Amino acid sequence: MDKLRSLEMFLATCDSGSFAAAARLCKTDPSTISKAIARLESQLQLTLFQRSTRQLRITQAGQRYAETVRKAMLDINHCEGELKQLNDFPSGQLKISAAVCYGHLYLRPMLKAFCQQYPDIQISLDINDLHVDIIEQEIDVALRTGYVKDSRLVARRLSPMDFMICASPSYLQQHGTPSCAAEFEHHQWIGFRIKETQQLQPVFLPDANGDYQYVELKRDHVTDDGESMANMCIDGFGFAQLPHFLAKNGLESGELVSLFPSFRPPEHENGVFAIYPKREYLPSKVRVFIDFLTNWLAQQKETTHHTWAENYQSLVSFPKE
Repeated sequence: MDKLRSLEMFLATCDSGSFAAAARLCKTDPSTISKAIARLESQLQLTLFQRSTRQLRITQAGQRYAETVRKAMLDINHCEGELKQLNDFPSGQLKISAAVCYGHLYLRPMLKAFCQQYPDIQISLDINDLHVDIIEQEIDVALRTGYVKDSRLVARRLSPMDFMICASPSYLQQHGTPSCAAEFEHHQWIGFRIKETQQLQPVFLPDANGDYQYVELKRDHVTDDGESMANMCIDGFGFAQLPHFLAKNGLESGELVSLFPSFRPPEHENGVFAIYPKREYLPSKVRVFIDFLTNWLAQQKETTHHTWAENYQSLVSFPKE
């Protein structure tokens, strides 16, 4: 029997004056009550009740112990009530870590509406592309791209990650529009260097059958910042293979055009994920944030298995020989 249950039986005995009455209050039998009191007395090496055939009388030590136990039980009940209320009504600080580009382009635009809907939640936002230990730094939820391998964490896919071959209209006007993968070798390319590995992100181009293959290309310009990569593409530095969330604004404004249908890496390695520590009960502030973000993405035509890029009408719709 756990200590808390024994203390509940002790207080019931104090209040009712007998083991039989305490048993009725605790929905058990008198012998269980008697054994619980005896166990407490053994642990304390004190007599809590003087017993006789006719009555049960609490000792001075028992009275003092009862006062302390009653206060502790009230504190526990009060704390449990407060915690339940916090989880019923999302509030408190929500620590979010987000990849730089996704944080700027997708997360930031929806935060105001989220905070308006949940005014008792305060946002603590970390924008960083480097690896972050979510548990060590007590982060509630992280938004990351790519496959996540950590048994301590839950990774909930928000959307796939589709890549698009983009250029500015001015660049195409000056240098021409490639009609097949081989022609891209004669054009300038902007490369993306991954900060953690310092490796260049690979480029995949469509073959004659429309299947994407890894291609070794010379990168004329390189950056480790996604938004700079998109802006350099807009400024006419050359072609770039951009993730859909980086290409979106430029395509919508007409500052970028896309050639060929989007490319999606293998499903198990691909995606945008909401990552949070594995736990039995997810705090309501995390739950409502993920639900809000999921609904906001659905309005942008992005779901667990689809993005708007799948149906985007590219300048060149299929490769040619």
